[in-house]
Amino acid sequence: MFEVFGFYKFVKVKSLKKNKDFLQKFLISNQIRGTIIIAREGLNGTISGSIKDIDKTTKKMKFLFSFKQFDSINISKSKFQPFHKPKVKIKNEIVPMNLIISSKERNMKTHLNPKDWNKLIKNKDTHIIDTRKPFEYKVGTFKRSVNPNVNNFRDFPKYLNKLKKNKPVAMFCTGGIRCEKTSVYLKKKGFKNIYQLNGGILNYLNKIKKNDSLWKGECFVFDNRISLKHGLKSGSYSMCSGCRMPISLKDKRSNKYEEGVSCPNCYNKLTETQKSRFRMRQSQIYKAKQSGKKHIFQKEFK
Repeated sequence: MFEVFGFYKFVKVKSLKKNKDFLQKFLISNQIRGTIIIAREGLNGTISGSIKDIDKTTKKMKFLFSFKQFDSINISKSKFQPFHKPKVKIKNEIVPMNLIISSKERNMKTHLNPKDWNKLIKNKDTHIIDTRKPFEYKVGTFKRSVNPNVNNFRDFPKYLNKLKKNKPVAMFCTGGIRCEKTSVYLKKKGFKNIYQLNGGILNYLNKIKKNDSLWKGECFVFDNRISLKHGLKSGSYSMCSGCRMPISLKDKRSNKYEEGVSCPNCYNKLTETQKSRFRMRQSQIYKAKQSGKKHIFQKEFK
């Protein structure tokens, strides 16, 4: 069993290249996989490994960047290693929005726990915003939520500028970090009633029982589990090898679905040359599985 640890921290980071190189070597030497993004404003990532190695890695990050607690964490389990390799990346921002923020700008009074969140979004006057990408929204979301249909988070402010400043705004995302920046942006624009789901969807699905839940569907995650359900159990979605988009059990029943090749999302977009190449790849994966091996192109583990 692997522990999957998601986190972010707004903290001043110096010597980006030096820290990146150190972290990369540390992850490799401690059998940790996943992605960590570091920028001058902080760090953000999801990593996976044994409980012991994850604990060792989180303590090292706290020591390396001189902080005591992460701003947010979410912990789940996986029966398989959900990442292919360790990656440490340097970015201008840990979430791209052309807005650098500090830990002092975070307003914890607007961070709602799951039960208070349910009360807020039941209010018909509340504008509920799913700040994630459209394909994530399609996998699952809260009732009455609106998705701005923005593929690039840098374009998100254009949508926010259209909102009424006097109405309550409730925002949510997978782990909370996208909402952190959005709430600071809205505050600077004069919004007064801004709220966000503390710990994001993952915290909600972990804390709220299914019978009390206002969540519909599953939550897309950026690893080989693809989606999670209540209790942070692995969901029913898979990944299309043709377009790298999440596909449901219903999608798999379509005559446009072919394992390792295409799905309803990409069937009409792929050329015959591409489909032929993908079929060859899938054939190699089948042969590797039959011999008890994992092929280099194998992306799914369920």
